[in-house]
Amino acid sequence: MKINDSRIKDGQARMTKAEEAFQKELGNIRAGRANASLLNRVMVDYYGAPTPLNQIAQITIPEARVLLVTPYDKSALQNIEHAILASDLGISPANDGSAIRLVIPQLTEERRKEIAKQVKAESEKAKVAVRNVRRDIMDELKKAEKNGELTEDDLHVLEEQAQKVTDASIKNVEKIQSVKEKEILDV
Repeated sequence: MKINDSRIKDGQARMTKAEEAFQKELGNIRAGRANASLLNRVMVDYYGAPTPLNQIAQITIPEARVLLVTPYDKSALQNIEHAILASDLGISPANDGSAIRLVIPQLTEERRKEIAKQVKAESEKAKVAVRNVRRDIMDELKKAEKNGELTEDDLHVLEEQAQKVTDASIKNVEKIQSVKEKEILDV
């Protein structure tokens, strides 16, 4: 008998979104290397409207630890510099009149370990999100069984499928975490 498992497919999609959100969050964590996603949250006051930096400037990585921000409109250079200074990046911009250079400082061993802990904390948040989705799936399945939509055997099979999907998602989160930790801890 083919069992309709749209609840599990929906749950799996929600788990994938949690993984993607985790990956995006890790992109904002500084790892001692230049990464354009560090500037994703920087909003620049551009003609009176807060505008994401990546929409008004080209962000390139000319060297391993240097970000080069070249505005499309040179008149926005000062505003971009102010926005970077106001952000919580902790990197001082160097304005040469046509572009802004951001030199990512080398991380100390202590700071690397601190960032690795931050990655682990974000990983735990992602795992909790995945487990919450699993709990929602299980609740829906039990409700369906109570309403007579599923037999007890069907419920058991679907619960196992939900657990397999959850395990796979948690494994993905752990893999993403280990890659980021390795990137941070490598000198």
